[in-house]
Amino acid sequence: MKIRISLVICVVLLGFLGVCQGGNLRKNFYRNSCPQAEDIIKNKTQQHVSSNPDLPAKLLRMHFHDCFVRGCDASVLLSSTASNTAERDAIPNLSLAGFDVIDDIKAAVEAKCPKTVSCADILTLATRDAVSVQFNKPLWKVLTGRRDGTVSKSSEALINIPAPFFNFTQLKQSFASKGLTLHDLVVLTGAHTIGVGHCNLFSNRLYNFTGKGDQDPSLDPTYAAFLKTKCKSLSDTTTRVEMDPDSSSNFDSHYYPNLLQKKGLFQSDAALLTNEQSSDIASELVNQNKFFTEFAQSMKRMGAIGVLTGSHGEIRNKCSVVN
Repeated sequence: MKIRISLVICVVLLGFLGVCQGGNLRKNFYRNSCPQAEDIIKNKTQQHVSSNPDLPAKLLRMHFHDCFVRGCDASVLLSSTASNTAERDAIPNLSLAGFDVIDDIKAAVEAKCPKTVSCADILTLATRDAVSVQFNKPLWKVLTGRRDGTVSKSSEALINIPAPFFNFTQLKQSFASKGLTLHDLVVLTGAHTIGVGHCNLFSNRLYNFTGKGDQDPSLDPTYAAFLKTKCKSLSDTTTRVEMDPDSSSNFDSHYYPNLLQKKGLFQSDAALLTNEQSSDIASELVNQNKFFTEFAQSMKRMGAIGVLTGSHGEIRNKCSVVN
């Protein structure tokens, strides 16, 4: 009886959302239709990471930006057309990278199993596999069965992707709107343990925090002085700085002790310390084993946001264009 009721609720929700959040995803979705799919994705991803060590951070960011707009439907991979500006050309996504990698993986999968494996599943699996390379084992489980969306609008990226200057209330609301908790917010922000940030996304904290030529008092002064040696002015839009000093290429829990020492790079990082509960969570996640366990669970939840399954969406032949 409970199963029947939940199905009715899901069908009702479908009328409004077009999806049920992760409800139809499952392990080894392609076991019969393309049994080699996950191995092909893993092997191709490992090849790319070996020649591009920055790839894990890039795919992690791309996956995050995809899921926060229309759910994890690979809409971020669609190219703009003459009549539509797509997500990937929205301001928050102009620095995304790794599209060519996903295209290459998709081509390899298509060669073995045409019109079978979605770009959404490829992006989700490749992200996990890229981050996991340094450990020689998967860091989290990925359920599959996503289908690809056919709509991609830059305006929706602007509205839905949390900005690096968000305060705590804005961050919490942004994640809650996707069905994610405060705990997920703090855990997933730990992805800042790898990768880089552009100066223009945080240099106001160094030179003009309140519009009076001042420095953000919540930023460690020594760290701020270091950042000023990298970002010379507010007008620097090209220089990039490690988000996790001295550990930006290793996926670990190093982000959290840095954060607690007021060395979070973005205003959105520092915002996590303005709330007692999120600050306490950050303190717990200093423990690397706990961080890995919690990150695995939060990534599984994020990967289920607004997914298209069953007869919804499509399996794109090429990830950059709708069929």
